[in-house]
Amino acid sequence: MKTFFRTFLATLLALFLAIIVGFFLFVGLITGLSTIGEKQTKVAKPNSVLVMELNRTIVDRTSENFFDKLFGSGFDEIQTDKKVGLNSLLAKIKSAKEDENIRGILIRPELLNAGMATVEELRNALIDFKSSGKFVFSYADFYTQKGYYLASASDKIFLNPVGNVVFTGLSAQIMLFKNTLKKLGVEPQVIRHGKFKSAVEPFILDEISPENRLQTATFLTSMWKHMLVKISESRGVETTKLQTLADNLILSSAQSAFENKIVDSLIYFDELKQFIVAKTEETKDKTFPNISIYDYEPSSNKKSEKLITEQEKIAVIYAQGEIGMRKGSTTEIGTENIAKAIEKARNDEKVKAIVLRINSPGGSALTSEIILREALLTKGKKPLIISMGDVAASGGYYIACAADTIVAQPTTITGSIGVFGLLFNAKELLNSKLGINISTVSTAKNADFGSPFRQLSAEEKNAIQQQIEFIYKTFVNHVAKARNKSYDEIDNIGQGRVWSGIDAKSIGLVDVYGGLYDAIAIAAEKARISDYRIEELPEVKDPFEQLFNPTDDAANILSQNRWIQKSIQHFETLLNLNGINARLEFDFEIY
Repeated sequence: MKTFFRTFLATLLALFLAIIVGFFLFVGLITGLSTIGEKQTKVAKPNSVLVMELNRTIVDRTSENFFDKLFGSGFDEIQTDKKVGLNSLLAKIKSAKEDENIRGILIRPELLNAGMATVEELRNALIDFKSSGKFVFSYADFYTQKGYYLASASDKIFLNPVGNVVFTGLSAQIMLFKNTLKKLGVEPQVIRHGKFKSAVEPFILDEISPENRLQTATFLTSMWKHMLVKISESRGVETTKLQTLADNLILSSAQSAFENKIVDSLIYFDELKQFIVAKTEETKDKTFPNISIYDYEPSSNKKSEKLITEQEKIAVIYAQGEIGMRKGSTTEIGTENIAKAIEKARNDEKVKAIVLRINSPGGSALTSEIILREALLTKGKKPLIISMGDVAASGGYYIACAADTIVAQPTTITGSIGVFGLLFNAKELLNSKLGINISTVSTAKNADFGSPFRQLSAEEKNAIQQQIEFIYKTFVNHVAKARNKSYDEIDNIGQGRVWSGIDAKSIGLVDVYGGLYDAIAIAAEKARISDYRIEELPEVKDPFEQLFNPTDDAANILSQNRWIQKSIQHFETLLNLNGINARLEFDFEIY
């Protein structure tokens, strides 16, 4: 059933792309040819301000967008959910810190769409930027909670006089499908290990379990307290007052935000421009020189006497997305892409250390084991450092546990050491709803084991339970050995329980706080190298291969409203969760 839907949707997408791409390629090529020879400078002018208009979804890494290069920014009208790589943003902020033409950074975070740990990493990069003596300002017509947390690293925070600041505390919303499946006539058949393993709860409960509510409240509280402390340090407002502001919805107006020292000034954007003109020492009749962070070209700050081909390397391997059973892509960790990237880096004599950047809620236990095997083969031969993004849980932690050092943000979601099996019985859907009967002929008692057209027998459930117990024990043993702890110690903090980065560090699942650059610095130190270049893996596909592969990133070109996209992803995940998984609960968003 899921193969049929995937093939059908992919075919529709391919047909649609074939119709529109020909037209846009023709127009784009004509436009592109007409501009050949024109110099498109990306070098900042003297006294420039780097503008961070964060209106794109931030992921760990993106490939170069073929359409942006061909059509320019006008393609935004078609590509409604553009993405930008965190790696690119961090590199540009780091370069701007040393760029004598850049006087400061202006953040525009209204449409910030990123995970909590990603926001934390950007915030730390801005704080590091300020250490150069350059300014960081933030302006918004309104601040979302994540947007304000990022902006709190600024020297000054400006707000539109009729705007507002959302400051209400963290909340996780979990979508539950039990009644939906009941109406459809689909029965979820669940076998799991771990009282906290809540990934299957959306299919079997109307309300989340007490255990799930406890773990969610625990990691949200941990993250919220961390945010309050950091905002307090930046703004000079006591954490108790910040909590009161959140509890009583006091920041409902711009004036209240100003009176409570949440923002520094209430001005319109044209007034901000004049303020920055004075700050950058430009004359009053000029606007301040500025360049978008998307256009800014970072320069290399590392002066090497070696030829680039002779330089020693640190390989940064990006493992982002679901852990699936396919080969993998830039948005899915598969059976080949990450495992082969680790193997390639291990066998490359110029690669002296490896950083594995993980941003994944987990997925296939078997694929996780395949990737972990490559990590274990690497350990001892070269330093292997883990950098955790927004989430590195369940299968994501499975592939991380064998590293020499695990680096995470305080707001990273991790842990969830547990396993579950999920199969769907669609017999009622076919019989009662659609009028379809299934006749089965078998040569053995359990030949149709796992069929979606009937209920599992007690014998079959027992067989799956044994598989799950075996995989759980294997998982716990891997972690115990890698983290130098006993089986019981890991079992006690396992059971599928999710932890914040703060709590994960206190119980020994994480070693140090930090982001991607911190992990790279640790890798260089362990490899005892100071002059190196970064090699990013897996290698990205060429633009035309991306375009005409309907199961990969080409589908993202036409992605629509993010809430519609989320709903589609929920049901696609439902279709793909069959079998045994080490996966975090897929259906929550933190606000």
